[in-house]
Amino acid sequence: MKVHGFLKDIGGAGRVTRRRRAAIQNAGSQIVTRDPIHETALSLHPRTIALRVAGIRETSPTARTFRLAPEGPPLPVFQAGQYLSMDFQIGKTITTRPYSISSAPFEARGANPFVEITVRKKGSTFVPDYLFDHIKAGDVLTGSMPHGQFFYEPLRDSENVVALAGGSGITPFYSMAREIAYGKLDFRLTILYGSANADDIIFRNELNALECPKIHTVHVLSEDPDWKGEKGFLTAELIKKYSEGDTTYLVCGPQAMYRFVEKELKALQIPRRRIRREVFGTPKEIAKYPGFPDAAIGKTFQLTVRRGIHEDTIPASSGEPVAISLERAGIPIGTHCRSGECGFCRSQLLSGNLFVCPDGDGRRKMDRERGWFHPCASYPVSDLTIKIPIL
Repeated sequence: MKVHGFLKDIGGAGRVTRRRRAAIQNAGSQIVTRDPIHETALSLHPRTIALRVAGIRETSPTARTFRLAPEGPPLPVFQAGQYLSMDFQIGKTITTRPYSISSAPFEARGANPFVEITVRKKGSTFVPDYLFDHIKAGDVLTGSMPHGQFFYEPLRDSENVVALAGGSGITPFYSMAREIAYGKLDFRLTILYGSANADDIIFRNELNALECPKIHTVHVLSEDPDWKGEKGFLTAELIKKYSEGDTTYLVCGPQAMYRFVEKELKALQIPRRRIRREVFGTPKEIAKYPGFPDAAIGKTFQLTVRRGIHEDTIPASSGEPVAISLERAGIPIGTHCRSGECGFCRSQLLSGNLFVCPDGDGRRKMDRERGWFHPCASYPVSDLTIKIPIL
């Protein structure tokens, strides 16, 4: 930036406006339809990308890592900690799922670029069942990336980072650790990783191999009496033990862990600006949340869906987000975060009542006042009429 002086600099906007008017006045009569800046942006970050499954490996008894290579244009640039939104058609259901990228950004460049997602399957779950039972090497999937704000920013975050991870919440931190080890990120990362048993720690060997002055992993096991290291949960005492000086805390894991860790960080009087957490999806039992109307528990309502000139009427269970009811009916709704944060599924409530999870209401104040909502994190508590975007 060139500094001309106080008066000239504050008058810069006026100079730009005059130049723009002159350029418009002197322009030719030919209409220009191309937008090279927009074209460049789409080439770097296309709306959808095709990804070929280049390999599948087990990273714990309950977790698999899927290596995805670009099937066409290069992979978009991303930062360690961001996520990939995957598209699936399973029977008549059209759905998306967000997965933190577990590989490092440097691995998406070079002669054989790839990204990896690591999926855990415990019990019967809809999309993980499909991935584990049906997806094989050579299959081509579609998705979009990058998404999310869960990455290290040196202008905001301190040089000492304590990552609080639980279960598959290790994935964004594994990406960060690999990027640090490669020399592309510069901060000290201490990972406090909560697991149940030693036999089911995701990336256990890989994390051990990354140990160095800038990367340290502490495993904390809750259900393994033979474990010789830290035991129990990620308590305030444990967090304080591994914190040093001015620290930024990054949190990623299951919902129960979020609620527990938030209380422990509050007990330590950590400033809010030093705590950042990844979005964590929607609650499995929304009816147990304070404020959910008793009269709606276990009910199925009528959902009228308007898309342009089309109108459909489908059933909608109060126990699951509106987006899932749409997907079950084969009605496409653009979602990425599945947590009410990103706003891609933003829709309009025309009539009826919704319950919005208090932990996942990412709407702007004006949207709340004007009846806009995010179907991925909103639950029907009466018959509804909604208007959704056309994809």
